[in-house]
Amino acid sequence: MSSLSEFQLLSVLAQEMNMRKASERLFVSQPALSQRLQTIEKDWGTKLFIRSQKGLSLTPAGEHVIDFVNEVLKKQEKVRETIHSLQSGVSGTLKIAVASIVGQNWLPQVLKKFIDKYPQAKISLVTGWSSEILKCLYDDQVHIGIIRGTPDWKGVKVHLFNDPLYLVDREITTPDQVINTDRPFIQFKSDSNYYQEIQDWWMRNFKTSPKRTVVVDQIETCKQMAFNGIGYAILPAITLTKAERDIFKIPLVDENNEPLKRDTWLLGYESAFQLKQVQAFVELIKEHIAESSEE
Repeated sequence: MSSLSEFQLLSVLAQEMNMRKASERLFVSQPALSQRLQTIEKDWGTKLFIRSQKGLSLTPAGEHVIDFVNEVLKKQEKVRETIHSLQSGVSGTLKIAVASIVGQNWLPQVLKKFIDKYPQAKISLVTGWSSEILKCLYDDQVHIGIIRGTPDWKGVKVHLFNDPLYLVDREITTPDQVINTDRPFIQFKSDSNYYQEIQDWWMRNFKTSPKRTVVVDQIETCKQMAFNGIGYAILPAITLTKAERDIFKIPLVDENNEPLKRDTWLLGYESAFQLKQVQAFVELIKEHIAESSEE
């Protein structure tokens, strides 16, 4: 089978139909070109060109071979372009596992920017509780994970942002009013230390449990119930970017009168951060956070 360099030689001969002009383009002597053509024709087992004083003409077999040669060279060029884009651009699949609250409220804007900027890249996204995100990382199912809280992680950790916690309600305007209300405290299930932080804050301030509680399985359900006046809830700022105007948002503070906040971290193994799609995503996240802080 002829090599790609021989395919290139045949293509040039078919374009020029002249040994002298072809030899000039290929930077070889006419005798050397003639010898190489004879070797190629022997390899194919047939004459490809007919030589005459007027130049070259293709045989019927030669026409088929040249069609094949040009098709291969065209595919070769496409492959070269793809390889070049892989080396110089961002492509491949970015595999992310994200805490549900981040995936619902913060990540979509970032992914939109990433897709617009790197259209050749693909995204594989998993959402769940922080413990599930960590398991995905440990099992090497994803490149990076984004979790809430304070992670126990030995690999690369990038702090993304923290957001304050608010007591949210349609009626309550100060935290101490929860003691006298008969409306329920709506809570959502969480496997992180979020639930414990809320319990600690509550007992520190009120020394007693809420009169009534309603526990739901999703933070979005909790939010919608509070927004519709069913009860009050404690929610992070990340969920309240589009809060209704008639919703009261009361910031929570710790024992030092500092805002109570939740951290968000990006985690991964060192090897993952060597991938171009991961590097590009992390860089874009940093730009997004910087732009958001300026608004």
